Amino acid sequence: MMSAQPKHKYTLEEYLEMDRQSEERLEYWDGEIFDMSGASEEHGEIEANLAIYLGRRLKEGGCRIFLANTRLKVPSLPPYRYGDTSASCKQAQFEKIGGVDVLTNSSLVIEILSKSTEAYDRGLKFSHYKSIPSFCEYLLIAQELPHVTHYIKQDERVWNQREYTQLDEVVQLVSVRCEITLRELYESVTFQEIKPRLRPLE
Repeated sequence: MMSAQPKHKYTLEEYLEMDRQSEERLEYWDGEIFDMSGASEEHGEIEANLAIYLGRRLKEGGCRIFLANTRLKVPSLPPYRYGDTSASCKQAQFEKIGGVDVLTNSSLVIEILSKSTEAYDRGLKFSHYKSIPSFCEYLLIAQELPHVTHYIKQDERVWNQREYTQLDEVVQLVSVRCEITLRELYESVTFQEIKPRLRPLE
């Protein structure tokens, strides 16, 4: 019986070269490379709303927003990750890794959830984001319905969590001293009908 061909394991050097040359957002994990681009229309709308509404308020407050093509240094998960949006009110600090600029001091990271990445964004990626010394606020935005999960760091071991599900609710982003409503986040987004994945009785 023939055995399955093993997957090609990429070296970190191979990944860095591929990511430099690619127009897509590629992430490296234990020798494998994953394409983090290919977002849905809803994802694109939410990302644009963040850039418009949050970007304007951050600029007025002397803070700065970084979009999805910004590489974030995550010390416990080298060489870097891509967040959908990030922000900071401090002077941006960058480090050269593999010939590209990598942001080292984001305080807020925002991920727009999809079926393929939600478990990763809520679990392992969040755990590794915590190794960023300046990181203290995390926002997870669902696409299919109004649902935002907001984490605020209290100390090294404790993060407060709050859920938002109404369009008129206001999310207070404490690390960047501004706010945004769910109505603004979801402007122009068409929600899909969600059905429970349960097996009906015969």
